Amino acid sequence: MGERVSTAITGIRTVAIPVTDQDRAVEFYVSTLGLEKLLDAPIEQLGGRWIEVAPSESTTSIALVPASPEAPTGVETGIRLTTADAASLHNELVKRGVDVGELLLWEGVPPMFTFRDPDSNGLVIVE
Repeated sequence: MGERVSTAITGIRTVAIPVTDQDRAVEFYVSTLGLEKLLDAPIEQLGGRWIEVAPSESTTSIALVPASPEAPTGVETGIRLTTADAASLHNELVKRGVDVGELLLWEGVPPMFTFRDPDSNGLVIVE
């Protein structure tokens, strides 16, 4: 392995999710999932806006960026969001018409389920 860098990485700030309609994505992530919109700025280079959403008091945010050929929608994001009660949130999202997977109750691991945003990007909720 190579030599270590002299300045340490201290955290993860933002993870980007490509979306086709930023307004629709904000509506979903804020109104349906309950995240807060932290930033919404026009960025000409992106062909849209730089929008960040996050759970209240989270140090890591999700950027809802314009999709492109290099960043298509419909991806498994690898993002795991947490909740205090996965079963209750699962039921609530089902009632709201969100595309959710089954609630997984495996011995020895926290309850969890997958869901898809309006652009079919996959995320996971973990208790």
